[in-house]
Amino acid sequence: MKPKGRRVGGLIALIGFTVLALTGCDSPKYWPVLSPQGPVARSEYYLIIYSFILMLLVVLAVFILFFWVIIKYRARPDNADYVPPEIEGNAKLETLWTVIPILVVIALAIPTVAVTYRLVYPPKVEAATAKVVGKSITIDVISEQWKWVFKYPAQNIETVNYVNIPAGVPVNFQLTSSGPMNTFWVPALGGMEFTMPHMDLRLWLEADHPGSYLGRGGQYNGRGFAHMTFTVNALSPTDFENWVKSVQQTAPKLTKQAEAQINRPGLIGKLTFSSTTPE
Repeated sequence: MKPKGRRVGGLIALIGFTVLALTGCDSPKYWPVLSPQGPVARSEYYLIIYSFILMLLVVLAVFILFFWVIIKYRARPDNADYVPPEIEGNAKLETLWTVIPILVVIALAIPTVAVTYRLVYPPKVEAATAKVVGKSITIDVISEQWKWVFKYPAQNIETVNYVNIPAGVPVNFQLTSSGPMNTFWVPALGGMEFTMPHMDLRLWLEADHPGSYLGRGGQYNGRGFAHMTFTVNALSPTDFENWVKSVQQTAPKLTKQAEAQINRPGLIGKLTFSSTTPE
């Protein structure tokens, strides 16, 4: 067995190496949850930071009390005959250690509930803003094995394994699944939501500015789970409208053969169709 000093030194070296390695991971690619790129993700980010600080204060208080007790009441020659007092039934102490956890839970619950309810529905787009960035759009999302299908009802467009959205515009995602349950997750834009067969769940997201963001399934659903990723491309409103017009004019129609391939378990690449109903 290694001497105690060597074990402690090895542990300190391991922690130092880990911290040093993490200092190189400052890109949003590696920390998307901590690099919010939209109002939903930003609200959840502040909630995470608030919860972390509150729980850190609790942990610090516990450790301070712990070390204070073991130092103050440690065995010494002058207190060899010390007998701790009986505290069972002490109303003040029992009230204290009952009320404090309740207050901590309340301090966590109130902002969590407030943020959760505030993010249920997307904000209304003001008339002046709507003229510039357009109104919110709706996209139907279907999780397949092992791919993601995105249908634009108003634009009559369907894409596979990628989705284009206008930046600065709330996007309503209506989620369902044609197979196993999964979760729809774009870490840089917001939290995850389930996709379930015969269920229509909703989630709205918004990107602050144009860019590409990685999305993925967060629920294990078989051998193709690791490849079940998609790209969210946030375009300027003008570029989004141009993309819609280009797809409507140049992309092929969705056929029954293509739909059968999409519905069949397996991996495929990115696809684009100028219709959502097979011909």
